[in-house]
Amino acid sequence: MKQDNKLRLITLTAVFAALIYVLTAFIQVPTIKGYVHIGDSAVFLAASILPTPYAAAAAAIGAGLSDALSGYFIWVPATIIIKALTTVAFSGKSSGIVSKRNLFALIPALILCVGGYGLYSGLVIYNSIAAGFADAAANTVQIAASSIVFILVGTALDRSGAAKHIRAEAK
Repeated sequence: MKQDNKLRLITLTAVFAALIYVLTAFIQVPTIKGYVHIGDSAVFLAASILPTPYAAAAAAIGAGLSDALSGYFIWVPATIIIKALTTVAFSGKSSGIVSKRNLFALIPALILCVGGYGLYSGLVIYNSIAAGFADAAANTVQIAASSIVFILVGTALDRSGAAKHIRAEAK
């Protein structure tokens, strides 16, 4: 029985990694230094459904692959760390996906995205903190859009009862 559960967790992790990749790589709005996407909504969903290590793996793999295969390879190290850390604030132990804790987790997700990418680009790419935070508005829009999608999809999954079935598979 324990082996069967592990296989379900690995399978759900792979499904979420693929979903994160697709929503990040194929639904993009270009910006000056990169692009805005809604892939973070799937990161938030994975983090609200899967145990943290599995959600972190899905986020790192899906978002990291998206950067690498979209021609933004320089961002891969930052993306892997930022997206994996983002999952830590969320919890799959609540009664629903859109729980009070998971709504509040959107705040550290915003801080990690804006701060993490700002520091990484400022220190590693541009050698200027000010230049690194020049794209902070685009990162804020990205998290806002992903948060809206997360709330809408999470609420639909909660109300339909599908979240309980997905979670049963993940536990």
